[in-house]
Amino acid sequence: MADKRLKTRLRDLEHAQDYASWHEIAEELDRLEGLDAWRADDASDDYDYLLIKERLAEMRALRSAGEVRHLAFSLHEGLHGNIGNIANPALHGVARCGTKHLIEQYVNEVARCIDYISAGDFPDFPPAEKVLFFKRTGSVFGRSALMLSGGASLGMFHLGVVKALFENGLLPRVLSGSSAGSIIASMVCVRTDEQLPDIFARDGIHLDAFQRVSLRGVLRGGSVMEGDALQSCLQRNIGDATFEQAFESTRRMLGITVSPAEPNQHGRLLNYLTAPHVMINSATLASCAIPGVFPSVMLQARDFDGDVVPYMPSKRWVDGTLSADLPMLRLARLHNVNHYIVSQTNPHVVPFLRDRQRDDHGLLPWVRELAATSGRNALRVTRKHFAAGNAVLAQAYGVVRQRYSGDVTVFPKHSPRQLIRMLANPTADEIDAYIREGERATWPKLARIATQTRISRSLEDATARLKTHSPARGSRTRALRAVTGGSGRSR
Repeated sequence: MADKRLKTRLRDLEHAQDYASWHEIAEELDRLEGLDAWRADDASDDYDYLLIKERLAEMRALRSAGEVRHLAFSLHEGLHGNIGNIANPALHGVARCGTKHLIEQYVNEVARCIDYISAGDFPDFPPAEKVLFFKRTGSVFGRSALMLSGGASLGMFHLGVVKALFENGLLPRVLSGSSAGSIIASMVCVRTDEQLPDIFARDGIHLDAFQRVSLRGVLRGGSVMEGDALQSCLQRNIGDATFEQAFESTRRMLGITVSPAEPNQHGRLLNYLTAPHVMINSATLASCAIPGVFPSVMLQARDFDGDVVPYMPSKRWVDGTLSADLPMLRLARLHNVNHYIVSQTNPHVVPFLRDRQRDDHGLLPWVRELAATSGRNALRVTRKHFAAGNAVLAQAYGVVRQRYSGDVTVFPKHSPRQLIRMLANPTADEIDAYIREGERATWPKLARIATQTRISRSLEDATARLKTHSPARGSRTRALRAVTGGSGRSR
């Protein structure tokens, strides 16, 4: 009877219509399979559970006693994302609805302490000291980013990923996109939270980008697709905001990768810090310019008077996936990102992805890794000795040497029909199907994402609450002494 119930609920899980239903079924399956007992058992060789129990007890005691200075000191000293190895993937792929209760209790208590310090009114811990504490603690802990890959019309899958994260309060403020991913990331980052649900509606976006040119045009050396149609599509969906204007309006940090169309240039990550006045629609157009499919692009920007002018007019840019489908190092440097949620739809990547939360055994993982490494090395040697400066080989090498997964990676199961139609306009029904597929693929990851981003989200919320309180210049030395526990003197 139990086996029959298990099979029935597994089928129900596959057909759940929303996350609440999915989660309810998943919880029952965890009980039926005994995984709730695994979650309740603190002990495991996969993390230092004794350290976590000790830290949890200390934080609870300090918060209950109102020892705010001691609590801030303890948090500043020991707060980092993988304390005791709690981010170990082996701990996040066992149960469907979460990890060890001890880890979740620890993370929730840290968040509760952060809220307690930021919202409380403490005469001996004034706003100036709070601001410095959260600025330094946030810098140490880091933040999360959502990265959307290329994949032509397959990138509509990203909409479902964004929808699942947004509806559950887990959408990061930092987003990056390349090629098709840049379209979705841009659409998200030019809209406020109130406006964002519109893009998930059937008529919420305009996708008439993939207009084919005539065969005669191709034979004359033209691109396979018409660039004007894509440009019009981006204008209708994104508007004419610059990176800086979008950031000021929504506070979302958008990054778009573009690749050089000629040798001796490097790919760039365009955002409100590196290219504040560049038009987002022109950056997206360049990031989608697949060589041989769309023509290369000259970027556009606004000048001091607000007029649209060429940006680096002698340079042309193409598909961002060629140089940096997932610009992790650049996001880390610019935005203090150290946790990456990746939505990956590239057809040359997805077949080789696996769920890293599950252990792989046997010969297949070894063969997969050996083939990938051999391919990269062969292409590197060929490029070095036989075609130095060749743009095609440089672009090919740029593709194979990249990392295509993150700390949490969401990816679809491409059907033959999707692959055949990836350079065609998706119908309304196909868009709905992509969104639903993206949601379903994201639901099993939400518990892990919620746990691993809870502290960084709490730190961001606390910083936002305190932003109106500016510490006086004379308070900085006292604040430094309080946070570090030292004299505050330079050494």
